[in-house]
This record gives sequence, structure tokens and C-alpha cells, in this order.
Amino acid sequence: MEMEMAEGEFPGSYRERKSKRNGKKMMYNSNGEWGKWEDLNPEILALILVRIPAEERVATASLVCKSWMSCVLGPFCWSDIDIQDWCRRRHLAVEYVNSAVRKLVRRSKGTFRRLSAFRLGDSGFAFAANCGRCLKVLEIPMSEVNDKIVAKFAESLVNLSVMDISYCLKITHVGIEAFGKNCKSLTQLKRNMPPQELERLSSTSKVNELEAMVIADTMPLLQHLQLGFGCFGDTGLGAILAKCKALTHLDIQGCWNVKLEGELEDRCLQLPAFKSPWVYDLFTDNDEQDDENKDDEYSSSDSE
Repeated sequence: MEMEMAEGEFPGSYRERKSKRNGKKMMYNSNGEWGKWEDLNPEILALILVRIPAEERVATASLVCKSWMSCVLGPFCWSDIDIQDWCRRRHLAVEYVNSAVRKLVRRSKGTFRRLSAFRLGDSGFAFAANCGRCLKVLEIPMSEVNDKIVAKFAESLVNLSVMDISYCLKITHVGIEAFGKNCKSLTQLKRNMPPQELERLSSTSKVNELEAMVIADTMPLLQHLQLGFGCFGDTGLGAILAKCKALTHLDIQGCWNVKLEGELEDRCLQLPAFKSPWVYDLFTDNDEQDDENKDDEYSSSDSE
């Protein structure tokens, strides 16, 4: 798999740790004596290597020595597969993201607990889900995955607890229902959608409660929920508040069809963290304070 090389030398590489006595690549052991990197337990070495980004782990760390390459090629380095930033920076096409995910999932030997990728496709999702019995965190924003694939493979994601399917336009309430019925441990869901400014301004936005109702009916353990720019209204929101009893964080910014009529607003404000449909926090308190200071400066200069 091609990944970009990190700038400069890999930090902490063996070149910086050579023994002055014999020039061999060595390290201090727990007794303060010289030891060989090759003798380090692969699981311990993996705890060091996972602290660097995945692309550097593959393109740089694996070239340091045979023991590091063996560790990078093994499962211990890939319990957390996070290539989302790399995919975004490289603007990778779906087929390349699929290929990268398949390779890293194979390396994990089915032990990966997190998968984070940008613009994942059907084949990549299917392969990961089929091997994802241990998967707990799935973050695939802007992916091309569709309802049919989700319905077919969601039953393999029984341990999933955190999911981000924001901007996945090919997933509808059908796919969300498949996730909800099979992933019984979901506590966090991000389902933000692209802003629909034109519809809002022209007052033609259509209310669609299907996704909200499915979430309410199939994900009762949710604690954190983001539904930015969703098309649901008060009915869907009411169902979520009534059935998701564990909910503590709710973000519905941009959900213009929500009116918060009746008791809905009070129920939302009782949550520990709530962001209303109207984006009132674009400006922070510091910004407002700065504006006040500027106004004072202008008024004083005018008086002079």
C-alpha cells in the first residue's frame, strides 16, 4: 500500500540510538544495560508504534529494521485502524480507500476495535464488517456505502458502540434500521448531513421523520447523538426524547423543521448538553467581548 513518507527522519529511530561501543542498533533494558531492539516483545513495541499516524507507521517505521517491519506487518499495530486524515489529505478515490482498509484489516487478523476511514466504499465496508466481530468504533463519514450492503453485513457488528455515518448519502432510514437492530450496544451516533440552505431559504424543506423514528425505535441506549441538518420535525424529536432515556448530549443544529413546540424545548434544555436547531454559537463569548471593545473604541474616537 502506498502511503506518503513523513518529513525528516522518523523520530526516535535507531540512528539516534546506536551503541558507541560497537555501532549496533541497541537500547537500554529495564536494568539500564544495553539490549537489542529485536529482543523487545512485539506487543510492547506495538504500544510504541501505534502512537504515530498509520501512514508513517507503514511508510517509515517498517523500514527501520526487521523487527519493526515484522511488528508493523503483524496484528498488534492494528487494533486501531485510523486512516481518515490520510484519506482526506490525499483526496483518495473510493477504490484506493477500499484497498487500504482491506490490507490493514488483514494485518489485524480480525482483532481491530476501531475503523476510521473517509470515503469508504461497499467492498471495503463489507470486508471490514465481515471481519469485525471485535469492532467497537466505526467512523466512515462521506462514504459510498449503501443500504443493501449495510443490511447484509450489519449483523456482524454486534459489539459496535460508537458510529459516525455523517454525510453518507446512500444510507437511508433502511440502513440505519439495520444498524439499530443488529448493533444493540450503540451509545454514540453521528448522523450529520449537508446543509440545505436553499431549501431553508425558500421554505420548501420537506419534513421526513423516518430516520428519527428508526433511531428512537432501535437505539434506546444512545447517550450522544448528532443529527445536524436532519429533515425530521417535532414528532421525530419527541420520539427520540421519549425512547432514548440515557441521552445526555443532543445536537440538532440546522434541523430547520424542528419548532420545539409544547414541552419539547423544556425537555431538550434539561439535557446536560443540547444544541438547538438555530446555530446560535457561531460566535463565542470572546468574539462578542471583542466586538464590544471595538464599539467602545469607535465611539471614543468619534467623540474626539
